[in-house]
Amino acid sequence: MTTLPQPRGPLSHAVVSALRGGSGALPCDTSLAAPAPRAAAARAADPWGDDLHLALYVLYELHYRGFDSVADDREWDPELLALRRELEDAFMGALREGTADGRTAAQALDELLVEPVDLTGSVSHHLAVEGELWQVREYAALRSLYHLKEADPHLWVVPRLRGRAKAAMVAVEYDEFGAGRPERIHARLFADLMADLGLDNTYGHYLDRAPAPGLAAVNLMSLFGLHRALRGALVGHFAAVEITSPPGSRRLAAAMSRLGAGPAAEHFYAEHVEADAVHEQVVRHELVKGLLADEPHLDADVAFGADATGLVEERLTRHLLAAWGNGRSALQQAPSHGR
Repeated sequence: MTTLPQPRGPLSHAVVSALRGGSGALPCDTSLAAPAPRAAAARAADPWGDDLHLALYVLYELHYRGFDSVADDREWDPELLALRRELEDAFMGALREGTADGRTAAQALDELLVEPVDLTGSVSHHLAVEGELWQVREYAALRSLYHLKEADPHLWVVPRLRGRAKAAMVAVEYDEFGAGRPERIHARLFADLMADLGLDNTYGHYLDRAPAPGLAAVNLMSLFGLHRALRGALVGHFAAVEITSPPGSRRLAAAMSRLGAGPAAEHFYAEHVEADAVHEQVVRHELVKGLLADEPHLDADVAFGADATGLVEERLTRHLLAAWGNGRSALQQAPSHGR
């Protein structure tokens, strides 16, 4: 389990304090236990900011491995769930505002098949061509919050699918989970990558160092995975990840090789070049088409999921390249408690 993080504002303070206190109530001085103040606080928060996304991440983590000294039954605490819904509404509003209406799944996914001619705005291109080892280490530390649980929220959609779509999803996830070999689980391979880079590969270790754009990338797949109503968006997210993975992974493997990051670091991305090229075909032709054959009304949701993924990843890219371009860390400053 993970240690509760340091709060970054009133919303995350309310959540962390409630979980540290061990009771079912949110702290009285936050006024967040009542519906109107709770909704007002969520609306007033920056939907892309540190406070909202840390609070949301902590609430989502209760559905994964939880936190040290936090009882398992807090996962279904009604007051925490009510606050989570307000935070999700704020995040969803920002996602809707930042993505186009009226696109079909085919339009959204076909667009991802075409690599831009100019890759100067790409993190993988930067790391492959001119990135430094400290930047690779920061990238791995930040992405560990995503990759050490990447396949888990996608499994939540399996009971909500049927027939062709379900078979395709399980086939791809079988590979993600190592095809029955624990040492081949992709999260394990990423942990090995971190070890090569001299990073702590304990699950959730870098939570306090993750900036809001990195938290948002993890929160997006948790949001889509936890809601049955967003099953189409989850499929769109999954498809976007698998389609865009091979070229980016090829560049990241080159970066690891150029910088001498180590065999496990290079292997993680080299593995994804081949595996995700196969997965992309299964996802597009079996998962997406199978889902839309069963539930054609989810077409716009699949497009939204893919477009929202692009939006969130673009925000993360801008954050990383802006920080590195100025010669500074893209991570949060380490908190005083030493995590």
